[in-house]
Amino acid sequence: MQVARHVVCAVSGGVDSAVAALLLRRRGYQVTGVFMKNWDSLDEHGVCTADRDCEDAYRVCRILDIPFRQVSYAKEYWNDVFSDFLNEYEKGRTPNPDIVCNKHIKFRCFFNYAVDNLGADAVATGHYARTSLEDEEVFQQKHIKRPEGLFRNRFEVRNAVKLLQAADSFKDQTFFLSQVPQEALRRTLFPLGELTKDFVKKIAAENRLHHVLQKKESMGICFIGKRNFENFILEYLQPQPGRFISIEDNKVLGTHKGWFLYTLGQRANIGGLREPWYVVDKDGAKGDVLVAPRTDHPALYRDLLRTGRVHWIAEEPPAALVRDKMMECHFRFRHQMALVRRVLQRGRVPGQREDPTSGAVRLHTAEGPENVQRGQG
Repeated sequence: MQVARHVVCAVSGGVDSAVAALLLRRRGYQVTGVFMKNWDSLDEHGVCTADRDCEDAYRVCRILDIPFRQVSYAKEYWNDVFSDFLNEYEKGRTPNPDIVCNKHIKFRCFFNYAVDNLGADAVATGHYARTSLEDEEVFQQKHIKRPEGLFRNRFEVRNAVKLLQAADSFKDQTFFLSQVPQEALRRTLFPLGELTKDFVKKIAAENRLHHVLQKKESMGICFIGKRNFENFILEYLQPQPGRFISIEDNKVLGTHKGWFLYTLGQRANIGGLREPWYVVDKDGAKGDVLVAPRTDHPALYRDLLRTGRVHWIAEEPPAALVRDKMMECHFRFRHQMALVRRVLQRGRVPGQREDPTSGAVRLHTAEGPENVQRGQG
């Protein structure tokens, strides 16, 4: 008799991870639920949401009759995710902590714990995503610890696992999984990848999971939750009062508490003004935020975007990009943004040697500059 495959499923106390664990059980796997607590402080109402979520996750495991474990990666979260988040904001950039959190916490710390400590054959999460592997192919993957760093065995022959969009295009979360390491992706199951959110809720309702079904959708920063963003950031970064200045006539329109709080393309809430203004540029030296009226203002658009080092999910850049130094692709810089056609061009950061496997790329339009808008990303 074949021993049941052991799948360790991340359970967050929400409906998606609960149904993911349920579906894994239905497939006949031995399932263990693991809750990650990575942020310790109270929310703005004095409630420790992590403790409440942990209770809900424990109840899910009780209902499903599966083992429950709790782990804390508060130190790793602070060092690898939140410190980077603050550093990037201080430099005037807008990082996405959910992407970094998935990379370092869920698909490194949690993945290693599941495989090394719990003996998992695979891990699973409640993300709406798919991969190019069927379940049995995932279980056939060998876990080989590879050295840290940029270099790997170039003679190693492997078929890279692809990250695929979910069937529910509205709920698709591949944007947040865009920096997941190949090693973890090869050993991961996404039970909700073929389902819609409405169907997931229906499954929860039919299986006594009402306590998670009634919870509001999690929309805040990964593991921290929904908060007043400006107040939260200013608990950690020193306020730097400055001015909102019109890009059209250099008129001072109002004041703010820090230029780093604003993202290119976002609406600037300027007190006393009825019409909306949008962030065009930021001057960190002077502390000024330059704004323009209307979303169709020419100053909000660019025909070129330059990246830093690229994370290739397949670990190697596409052959067409290596061969031709450019390729057409589909692009988004924000979750749920419609995919748009763009041209990717391999380049290098001035002063650095060109690295064909992981260097900078430039992204520009095939149609013209009016098609790329500056925005949050």
